[in-house]
Amino acid sequence: MNEFLTATGQGMGNGAVYALLALGFVIIYKSMSVISFAQPAFMMSGAVLVSHLTGRIGFVAAVVVGTIAIALVALVVERVAIRPMVGKAVFVIAIITIGIDIVVRTVAGAFVGVNQLLLGDPWGLKVVTVGGVQLQERHIAAILAAAVVVTVLFLFFRYTRIGLAMRAASLDQEAAMAQGVSIGTVFAVSWALAGGLAALAGVFAASGNAFDQSLWMVALVALPVIILGGLDSLGGAVLGGLIIGIVESVVRTYHSTWFPFLDTNTGGIAPYIVMLLVLLVRPHGLFGTKEVERV
Repeated sequence: MNEFLTATGQGMGNGAVYALLALGFVIIYKSMSVISFAQPAFMMSGAVLVSHLTGRIGFVAAVVVGTIAIALVALVVERVAIRPMVGKAVFVIAIITIGIDIVVRTVAGAFVGVNQLLLGDPWGLKVVTVGGVQLQERHIAAILAAAVVVTVLFLFFRYTRIGLAMRAASLDQEAAMAQGVSIGTVFAVSWALAGGLAALAGVFAASGNAFDQSLWMVALVALPVIILGGLDSLGGAVLGGLIIGIVESVVRTYHSTWFPFLDTNTGGIAPYIVMLLVLLVRPHGLFGTKEVERV
């Protein structure tokens, strides 16, 4: 039982990182109806920037500065590369985000080189044991950070003027424009929020271990998360992240028991198997809005 609880705790920590990434995907999708494939690049850039700033200004300040800086980079990307494409086919914008991802990752990778970087986080690989259950401090920090971010986002979308405007635009852009909502501002804020969330996720994804240019692959797990939770559901992104994280961790832990005939640990592919099953049974996800077409 302790082994299962330990795997669950680790899964929740990883799931919190996936949830932060998925929230960025969902925010952009709700505002533009486009899946942004640039999130992996923003995540990696955030980790790289924080790793370089930590030795100069300290870890906490580096996280704050790095998150804001990547949010501004995402804002510039939206203004320069995405804004001119508004009104074009959705798949065209999606392909452009793939190009953005490649360009930004290449630039960020130049600061990594062939060596590994250390983030220098204050949690490291220290383990806390509670009742026989082992939890890494970085996983606890990730869970707490995700909880704070989700709370702040809830308050932002519920009580701020721009948050209410984004909610209105996500429901009906034309109606929102008729009420004086600036769709351009909604798009810009959406990209800035998504960039900042990706950078923060990158910090926790890279914490405790050395990382290299392959760090961006962590963000690919956010795709099963948003499929499971629903492309347009913020709550679904959080719950989906935790579920996928726990499933992945538990399968990794019990791989040799459940699949002794397989040499490769199936924990890495477990999220994508879940994604395929969800697509077959419930294509719009657990909390996604089901589209109805009338002929």
